[in-house]
Amino acid sequence: MRNNILVHFFALLFLVSGSIIAKNKQAGIDWPRHRGGAELRGISQAKIGKTLELDWEFKTGEFLKSSVVVSGNLAFIGAETGTLFALSLDDGKEVWKYKTSLGIDAPPLVHEGVVYTGSTDGFLYALEAKSGKLIWKYETGGEIMGAANQGIRPTTKDSVLVVGSYDNFVHCINAKTGKVVWTFETQNYVNGVPTISEGKYVVIGGCDSVLYVIGLEDGKLVRSVEVEAPIAASVSVSDGIGYVGNMDRAVMAFDLKTGEIVWNYRQKSFPYFSSPAVTKTQVIIGGRDKGLHCINRISGKQDWRFSARGRIDSSPVVSGDKVVFGSMDGKLYLLSMKDGKEISSYEVGEPISSTPAVVNERILVSCEDGNVYAFKVKLIK
Repeated sequence: MRNNILVHFFALLFLVSGSIIAKNKQAGIDWPRHRGGAELRGISQAKIGKTLELDWEFKTGEFLKSSVVVSGNLAFIGAETGTLFALSLDDGKEVWKYKTSLGIDAPPLVHEGVVYTGSTDGFLYALEAKSGKLIWKYETGGEIMGAANQGIRPTTKDSVLVVGSYDNFVHCINAKTGKVVWTFETQNYVNGVPTISEGKYVVIGGCDSVLYVIGLEDGKLVRSVEVEAPIAASVSVSDGIGYVGNMDRAVMAFDLKTGEIVWNYRQKSFPYFSSPAVTKTQVIIGGRDKGLHCINRISGKQDWRFSARGRIDSSPVVSGDKVVFGSMDGKLYLLSMKDGKEISSYEVGEPISSTPAVVNERILVSCEDGNVYAFKVKLIK
């Protein structure tokens, strides 16, 4: 009897260990959502080295604003030509493309074998990730400039997409059918990505200078917080606190449950178009003062600031002890999270306003010259 118990114990231990190892192997190989996850924290589980080595580049057209996402060894990017491209992660070769009627500024989203992309033609498209075949498209009343986000409604348990539009609405859509579930009206354009927090709240800021907390289940307003200026970017949420910069001169932290402003970080009078990355202890955001600001999450005080040669609209991504971002000075930067010191950089030569995709030993970023650049960032063994 004792031997049978030991056999079952070690068998179970082997299965659990194997599951953990498999999970660890999978961590960091994909970047299927803009900002990495539903709460838009800008955290990658990837492991990257210290040296940026250009691996390949792909030309999409004359201008590029959308950000890259990665899933299943494919990189996806939308272009001003209205084309969504699927590229091989290994060599940057085109696998397929799909044409919409107007430009694509919004980053794509990949979920369960489907890639979703919004277009300035007002439609959200659902395509097969492997083939680019159209599954459905959903029409809003205005341009879609920000990525869709995906969540599971807490009561009905159906998979839904939430996306903002220049029709002043946040739209919730059934992910399988493309049918509307609910809409929520704001008072101006919705430019950023709706954040999904705790699996039950949608958090969004817009050009009406209001932060909204909406129920994911029914689209009803939970609370609103008036801020000093319009919000161009997205809210990052961690532990029930939202972090966002506005178009005046402040980065703010606010409590989602009470609406209370926890702190306001103010420097000189300049706007923030970057979305913050949020770690356990710090908030990192780019500013139009040409600085990357690292703010203490508790005190709201500056831990460090890095100066680039151009404004920083790119949203930073944290990978381990490093932070990655682009600048309008034409450089992709890799900094130390500890003190903000530059580890390495690569000069593309044209402005970078997009969010990098950071996967194991690779960084992909789009540039306003119309190119996607893929870098190898190998670990030294």
